[in-house]
Amino acid sequence: MTVNQRKESFIQLGRFLGQFTPEGIQKQDDIVFNEPFFDQLQGKVDAAQHHNGWFTRENVLFSLYQWSQALTKENLDRWLQPYHLNPEIPKKVGIIMAGNIPLVGFHDFLSVLISGHRLQIKQSSNDQILLPVLADYLVATNPLWKDFIQFTGEGAGDGKMKEVDAMIATGSNNTARYFEYYFAHIPAIIRKNRNSVAVLTGQESQQQLEALGEDIFRYFGLGCRSVSKLYVPQDYDFDVFFKAIYPWGDIINQQKYANNYDYNKAVYLMSQFKLLENGFLMLKEDTSFGSPIATLFYERYQDLDQLRQSLQSQKDSIQCVVSDGVLREEVPFGKTQFPQLWDYADGVDTLSFLSQL
Repeated sequence: MTVNQRKESFIQLGRFLGQFTPEGIQKQDDIVFNEPFFDQLQGKVDAAQHHNGWFTRENVLFSLYQWSQALTKENLDRWLQPYHLNPEIPKKVGIIMAGNIPLVGFHDFLSVLISGHRLQIKQSSNDQILLPVLADYLVATNPLWKDFIQFTGEGAGDGKMKEVDAMIATGSNNTARYFEYYFAHIPAIIRKNRNSVAVLTGQESQQQLEALGEDIFRYFGLGCRSVSKLYVPQDYDFDVFFKAIYPWGDIINQQKYANNYDYNKAVYLMSQFKLLENGFLMLKEDTSFGSPIATLFYERYQDLDQLRQSLQSQKDSIQCVVSDGVLREEVPFGKTQFPQLWDYADGVDTLSFLSQL
């Protein structure tokens, strides 16, 4: 397949996914190959929720719609323009996917296929419902895809993964060490734990702080692009912050989230940690990045220049920094869960890696 043929398949997939939005599902008449895939995916939205309680209908639809917005001709053209993506002999690239949020491995799936290589996928048991439908839709748009997409068993121990020419694997810091050893003989991208933070100055508008709620609570904070920590001035007024995020209060009605809130609160109180809370979110002063569910860590700073230097020195642990004019590389409030195709996880250029295989 040519680059344009591969690109056209994903443009059609984007149009197909555009029928699924957080506001609801609306079937359209002008979508190619919509039968029977529309009904299939609609059923899988519910199946994903039953399979994994963290994958609420709203969050699954949010993920599908976000990808529909990314897979446009304009975005794909801009993304692919710098690369030469016509391998003489396609390589077989393995992907070991995480399962923390719906379709978290889709960017790797897209990158391998759009680059012209063959794909062998190990899905997480937590997120194995949705992607096969999207793969089948691609095959419908162009039957040649059938020879490029292979799903295999769960877990890294499956011997089939030894047959791959390159690997992209995502996991915890502990599993990353295993991946680095197991795939040391081939080119590989190994991703570890990362978290996102927000830097507040106290000058943020009400609108910006409300938007920050999206960065904190979308996917219940389970994504690496979810803000898990705040940096605030010494005299920061958290009442302003709590007021701005109040519209997210219904999140406590989600049972799994509520269970984590109650458990973590009990642990903190038994340990006599000082907490700020509003009934659905706890704030704990802590120097760490990765806060538990329903908890947001915070740290006070005195000097912005020193904070910039500190964040730079810890950049390998940080996925996104949300702020307004504080850093050169920052994400606007409310936009962490809307990455562009060229916003690579861990800052590693996946297409450059694939184009050099």
